[in-house]
This record gives sequence, C-alpha cells and structure tokens, in this order.
Amino acid sequence: MQGSEVADWSAGAAYVDGVVTPIKQAKIPITDWGYRRSDVTYDVVGVYFGAFFRLDDHVKRFRRSMEKLRLKPEESDEDIKRILTDLVRRTGLREAYVAMDCVRGKPAPGLPYHPAYGRAYLVCFAIPWVWLFSEEQQARGVHAMIAKTPRIPPESVDPTVKNFHWGDLTQALFEAHDAGFETAVLLDQEGNLTEGPGYNVFAVIDGTVVSPPKGALEGITRLSVKELCEDLGIPHAIRPISRAELEEADEIFFSTTAGGVMPASRLGTRILGNDRPGPISARLRETFWEKRRQGWHATPIDYAAKP
Repeated sequence: MQGSEVADWSAGAAYVDGVVTPIKQAKIPITDWGYRRSDVTYDVVGVYFGAFFRLDDHVKRFRRSMEKLRLKPEESDEDIKRILTDLVRRTGLREAYVAMDCVRGKPAPGLPYHPAYGRAYLVCFAIPWVWLFSEEQQARGVHAMIAKTPRIPPESVDPTVKNFHWGDLTQALFEAHDAGFETAVLLDQEGNLTEGPGYNVFAVIDGTVVSPPKGALEGITRLSVKELCEDLGIPHAIRPISRAELEEADEIFFSTTAGGVMPASRLGTRILGNDRPGPISARLRETFWEKRRQGWHATPIDYAAKP
C-alpha cells in the first residue's frame, strides 16, 4: 500500500481482496452475496502476549468451513497466515482480535445468477483485543439464562461451519437483555443444550466436565478445555445435556477465543455455588491463562520484521 509508512494503524488493519488498508478505510461491495445473503464463513484467532494462539488449528478449521460452503479464494493457508501476521505487525498490537472471512461476491454480468458463479475473496482484519465478557464479569461469574428461542437446527445451518446466521442467537441475546441477564444459552428442538452466542457451553455434573455432541461449533478453545481436563486429571465427556441436567449442574462455564474459559455464577433464577465461579471452572480458567503465558500452542509474532 502506498503511503503505508504514514498510515494510522492504531485502530486496526485490514486486508480486503488483496488490498491492505487501515481498518477505517476497509470496505466491501454492498451488492456482494456475502453481505446480501450471509454467504460467508469466518474464523477468529486471538493474539495475546504477542503471539497467536493455535493459529494452525484456526486456519485449518477456516479452510474446512470454506470447502463445505464451496468457497475457493486464491490464497493458500500459508498465504492466510502471512496476511494475518502482517496485519498484526502493522498495528503493533500485542493483544488483538484477528478475523479471517471468506466472502462470496455477486456473479459478474452475463453469468448465471447462482452462487456457483460468484467469486470468493478474503476479508481479514486485526483490531484491539475484544473480551466477550469483561474481566470483572468473568471473575464473579457470568449471569446467564436459558433462551426460549431454539437454536437453528443443524440440518438447516451447519453449526460446525462458522457463519453469520445469527438470527436465533441475536433473539436470545435480546431475551437475556430484557430479563436482566448478560447472555443466554440455547437448546435444540429436543430440549438439549447446544451453545451460546459466540461460545461453547460446558456443565460440570458430578465432577465431570460435559459438553454437547451436536448443535454447536467445534470450538478451538473447546478443544483446549478438553486438553486441560486431560492434563489436570478432570473427567471430561461429550454427550447430550438436557435442560434439567443443565439447570441442576454443579457448575457452568463457557469457552471462546474472545475470553478463553469463562465461568458462570447464575443460570436464570438459580445461583450456582456461592454466586461465584465453581472450583473446577476457576481452576480451568486460571490454568488456561497461565499456560498461555508460558507459550502453550503459541506462534510468536516478529514485530520488527518488515511487511
């Protein structure tokens, strides 16, 4: 980019279809189907302590999502890693929220009006770190409720492909807001737990950390929780969790890139424990961040390298 040496990257940097700009200058065509039809997939990788966390895992999942949606951008996985690294380096951020989107464009004039003829391209950006829940909320436990809105069935929208089909999640968030809660978790049509808006959900039942087998994203931080349980000798299982089990769970916590392990202290009218994170949730959260400090699954960023 010409003049990049005087550009203001402090608010973030973006890569849009081969062009790098400060985040405030980034734009996509409003007629593209990524915007008009939510014909897009994405992934988000975190940077903390000056390093990406599980960068390879995020890029691999991003590629799987693109393949499932028949999105084929020009960039390879290694290209994507270089692009993301360049964006973070330009900003100088040591704590960053780094997104990668693949958007389907509108078919060019003369081509059939069909997604098979829309060109896929990348939109990536790095901005200052985003906490899904504040550090204060995490320390005292997030206040959540079970939404009346059911999760979109996986037969309609595959939840293992990160997507912008947030109609049900947004409605659940408004339910929570109107009822005085900070977030909501969603059940499927059979009344079993799926996930929350932007995070996986875990229940601690009789000392075992349990997460649902379907209806939710196969989260990278969720995978990290499984690894932590194995390291710490905490039993872990993937199985259906009914509403009744969730409401009677000893502990509940969430996991996401934008926050790591995030305990809950309330579910609806029920106060869990002493209205504070439970011992297993708190131990997992503390261990997660301590291992991150030590370089667990880290890809350090060379901030001195030139673009």
